[in-house]
Amino acid sequence: MDPAAAFEPERFRREARAVVDWIADYWATLESRAVTPRVEPGGIRAALPAAAPEQPEPLAAVLADLDRVILPGLVHWQHPSFFGYFPASTCGPSILGELLAAGLGVQGMLWATAPACTELETHCVEWLRNLLGLPERFAAPGPGGGVIQDSASSGTLCAIIAARDRALAAHAGRPLVAYCSIDAHSSVEKGLRIAGIEAAGLRRIPLDAGGAMDATALSAALETDAAAGLRPFFVAATVGTTACGAFDPVSAIAAAAGRHAAWLHVDAAWAGTAAICPELRGPIVAGADRADSWGFNPHKWMLVNFDCHVLWVADRGPLTRALSMKPEYLRNAATEGGAVIDYADWQVPLGRRFRALKLWLTLRMLGAEALRRHVRDHVAWAREFAACATADPRFELLREPSLSLVCFALRAGDEATAALLERVNAGGTVFLTHARVAGRYAIRLAIGGAITERRHVMAAWQTIAASVP
Repeated sequence: MDPAAAFEPERFRREARAVVDWIADYWATLESRAVTPRVEPGGIRAALPAAAPEQPEPLAAVLADLDRVILPGLVHWQHPSFFGYFPASTCGPSILGELLAAGLGVQGMLWATAPACTELETHCVEWLRNLLGLPERFAAPGPGGGVIQDSASSGTLCAIIAARDRALAAHAGRPLVAYCSIDAHSSVEKGLRIAGIEAAGLRRIPLDAGGAMDATALSAALETDAAAGLRPFFVAATVGTTACGAFDPVSAIAAAAGRHAAWLHVDAAWAGTAAICPELRGPIVAGADRADSWGFNPHKWMLVNFDCHVLWVADRGPLTRALSMKPEYLRNAATEGGAVIDYADWQVPLGRRFRALKLWLTLRMLGAEALRRHVRDHVAWAREFAACATADPRFELLREPSLSLVCFALRAGDEATAALLERVNAGGTVFLTHARVAGRYAIRLAIGGAITERRHVMAAWQTIAASVP
């Protein structure tokens, strides 16, 4: 096929319908599939040709190999009985938004390269800020604002870079020190490494009895480092830790960080979605009025498919000063006039996909009330699952449920709990993951799938209970 003729509208209509039908059939059959694959390392590659084809192949052949080779090698993250890690949910409108973004093929690095791409993003992010109840300090227009990043890892890295440059401008020459809890996400340490902060520049703060950062220990560490001539520059607080969903005491952390003019970043990657429910919002957004940056992942629990992380900053100046790069070929009148946002200045890469489209379609076609119901159902089912575990004398909860996350174990100990998880996952009907909680091996059940229903959660409990020897 001549590449110039690769997009022929009528052919595309026909083949796009076939792909959409394939996706719809996949979703219709998800529940009947095993959640996890049974493949050996290298098995997928062995089933594929060694070289790329010299001649074009029909779509039917490609879809046949999707069924034959690819599907048997997938962990099905959208399966209604996928309860591992945190969700990476999606929905029909979000998939359509992704298709539209691919079909338009725009490059949204500058306002001038795709004005609607930039302005729709600003507008949708402001919609989200209001839905979550985040403070006006993050509003646009204003000195701050929000941006869609690919993941919380990138959002954290950008916050670190902004904090680093702000601190160096004010206190050049003093070694920089950052702080997070021992249960903070690994992206904090990775971001610090990328930003040139050595391992010795990170303080891991111990946890309190509830699994959250000990604010008293943080305050002491800040004071000790400042007295030693170091420069506390960045504090990461987590709202919904990966291990057990603990909420760091952001207000107390903000007070401690503020005494040293350290940048406070709040990572609410998973739990942030629940703030759309007013009755759940309080502890999620507490202290946000004193944070320098705050981020969450609509691609985790809000049915916007990966990748979509929203990062807000109270003052975009340090961020854009650190990341802006305008060679001659990117200069234009709109940017020079200062009346527009160039989101390339808010991220590490130059190029930008039109991610706002999938967020826009999800919010418009589902509506806020349906998203609230989605969250409320999952929180209620998690409590019901926890009640089942509490009522069974063989099990114990290692923490009270945190939103839609339940951490539990067998009273028989870590080895028995690990063996139970292995048996459950080997069955293929349910998938869960583990963590260390208060020193114990814990099984985590994280509810968040788009098509998960109460019956799937209850079936998971029955499978787990029946798998104990």
